Amino acid sequence: MLRQRTLAETVSARGIGLHSGVPVNLCLRPAPADHGIVFRRTDVDPPREIRSRAGAVGDTRMASTISDGDIKVATVEHLMSALSGLGIDNAVVEVDAAEIPIMDGSAATFVYLLRAAGVEEQPAPKRFVEVLEPIEVRDGEKWARLEPFFGFRLDFTIDFNHPAVDTTGQQVNIDFADASFVDDIARARTFGFVSDVDLLRSKGLALGGSLDNAIVIDEVRVINPGGLRQPNEFAMHKALDAIGDLYLLGNPLMASYTAFKSGHALNNALLRKLMQTPTAWRETTFQDLQHAPVAWARQWSWV
Repeated sequence: MLRQRTLAETVSARGIGLHSGVPVNLCLRPAPADHGIVFRRTDVDPPREIRSRAGAVGDTRMASTISDGDIKVATVEHLMSALSGLGIDNAVVEVDAAEIPIMDGSAATFVYLLRAAGVEEQPAPKRFVEVLEPIEVRDGEKWARLEPFFGFRLDFTIDFNHPAVDTTGQQVNIDFADASFVDDIARARTFGFVSDVDLLRSKGLALGGSLDNAIVIDEVRVINPGGLRQPNEFAMHKALDAIGDLYLLGNPLMASYTAFKSGHALNNALLRKLMQTPTAWRETTFQDLQHAPVAWARQWSWV
């Protein structure tokens, strides 16, 4: 049986919120089977919880924010991407502020924390959302699409028309049958433009941004002393974001995702349209590993 996974132990870290600029304590805890990924705000009395689901996503300005009434947790996509990439179905994410810490701007620190906690398989089948027919959303020239596929793959294209980006790959193709989230995707950092900083901060965004947690680009070049971590880091980070956004569905997807200039808002709109189209999906489990897609039959052997 392809089983659900949780953490073997509790693990903690401290960082700063990318947009809020405030210090944040983060604690990742194991959770029982069929619990899902649940965010818990411990700085309110009593603590409040928000379950990961497409309908919980509200604000999508520069990040994915989930909310329940007046309680929210922002910038969840990098952590969700790491949870997806390592196959974690059930966990409690505790924070004492309204934002997940940005760490180094990628998913690498979260991967490190999850591996430090260890992974524990659970006596329940992993529940996939299997896409049965194409679903697409558009916003002007931007679009995102889900199609049936026996596994999980992404094809993401960006188009920034900037000298620093033009010299890198504008497209990434990822098939988890032969790609490693840890090795190929996790270290790609978020990025921003010097010309946008004042406007963003006037809107209460990017208050914690720095060269330590983002790729920063001026009119012609990357100004981080170390440059890029990988040649296609810009496009790969957008794919990393998409993986996290899609995992906010609450279950892993069995599908092919293709997008052009998509972002948090369009990714969430895609999930909502999928859930609102009952004929387009079904829940799928695998009692026999030999019948599961290659990526999952290997049980995330690179983790």
